[in-house]
Amino acid sequence: MSTQNIPTPPVQAPRTSALSAPGRASTTPRPSGRGTLSPTLLIGLTLIGLVVLAAIVSYIWTPYDPVQVDAAARLQGSSAAHLMGTDKYGRDVFSAILYGARITLFVGVISVGIAILIGTPLGILAGIRGGWIEEVIMRTSDIALAFPALLLAIMFSAIFGASTMTAMVAIGISTVPGFARVARSGTLQVMGTEYVLAARAASQSRFRIALRHVLPNIIGIVVVQCSVSFSLAVLAEAGLSFLGLGTPPPTPSWGRMLQESQQFLGTEPMLAVWPGLAIAIAVMGFNLLGDGLRDRFDPKLNGSHS
Repeated sequence: MSTQNIPTPPVQAPRTSALSAPGRASTTPRPSGRGTLSPTLLIGLTLIGLVVLAAIVSYIWTPYDPVQVDAAARLQGSSAAHLMGTDKYGRDVFSAILYGARITLFVGVISVGIAILIGTPLGILAGIRGGWIEEVIMRTSDIALAFPALLLAIMFSAIFGASTMTAMVAIGISTVPGFARVARSGTLQVMGTEYVLAARAASQSRFRIALRHVLPNIIGIVVVQCSVSFSLAVLAEAGLSFLGLGTPPPTPSWGRMLQESQQFLGTEPMLAVWPGLAIAIAVMGFNLLGDGLRDRFDPKLNGSHS
């Protein structure tokens, strides 16, 4: 039988891409993810920079004394003399906003610092030891999550009195479980890696493994948690001051400024707009910073992996 008339299917040339062909370099540029900052991260850093700048400026200069009462200048609108107007006591609102940034950052730094120093070691300990120690730490964290910062602040205020320090401690303690959970999750991932298994086979102590291998590898997620917790601390401090459980008068606080502006919402709404805008900028800045850092540290979210 002759095979000359049998049609043969056309042979297609194999598709070779720059990614699959061996020995060929890619002609399509890949996003590095490491060399450039994402827009989210840049916007977050810019907003946080504004808050930090306001706090630094308040140490050097303010147009007026933020606690000085001037009855003749009460409830004035924005002008060249008073950029954001004055409150019901005649105090300059712009000076109070600058000073309030200092209080906000101070509360955030101390409360987040308390949470890091307590929560991160507990999470690492739970992830390394396991067993009943892990159960005790994590179940205690679950119980602590049932007490939000506002409730802890009310309890602490009843015992120690309302103050900025009381608010910082309450916010810090309420944030500890979040850091413990994040640190434990990261520790469990690191403990399954080959270099940790090799370190354990070499009879290295748990403390040495935690210090040399675990902590450096979970620092990224801890930093992200810091940013998120900072934004929550800003909101919590504003809420506590609004309820009279935070920074006591006459020290300016953004939350207390909101509380004092309530009775003038119909006549002087800008008294509430300025501190509300300041709180929104701070919270949005730290949230965007956290999102940007998460995208940068997570290899599954950036474009640096092949």
